Amino acid sequence: MIQGITKDMHVFADYSYIPMVLLAPRLMGFEQDRTSAMVCRSFALAELGTSLLTDAKWGAIRCIPYKTHAIIDLASGVMALAAAVTKPIASNKPARNTLIMMGITGLVVGTLSIIGAKRG
Repeated sequence: MIQGITKDMHVFADYSYIPMVLLAPRLMGFEQDRTSAMVCRSFALAELGTSLLTDAKWGAIRCIPYKTHAIIDLASGVMALAAAVTKPIASNKPARNTLIMMGITGLVVGTLSIIGAKRG
C-alpha cells in the first residue's frame, strides 16, 4: 500500500517547485514567450502563497489546513496540464513540456500528500 508523504517531506517539494517553475522559462528557453512565462510565474507565486498560508511548521500565517493545501496542489496539477494544451502554449514545445511536467508533479505530490495526511 502507498503510504504517501508527510508534511515534513511535502515542504521540500514545495520549496523546490517554486524556484524551478519561476526559472523554467529561462532554463527551458521560452522566456520570450510572455504568455507561457507568465503562466509559470503565476503557478510559482500561487504555490508560494499557499505554502506560506499552510498550517504546517513552514507556514508563515498558517490558516489553510494542510489537507486543503494538498488538494490545491492536486488541482494545480490538473490546471497545469490543461494549460499545456491551450493554443498559445501547445505550439511552444518547451513551454508545453514544462507545463506537462508541472502538471504531473502537482498530481503526484498532491495525491501522495493527501494519502500521507490520512495516515496521520
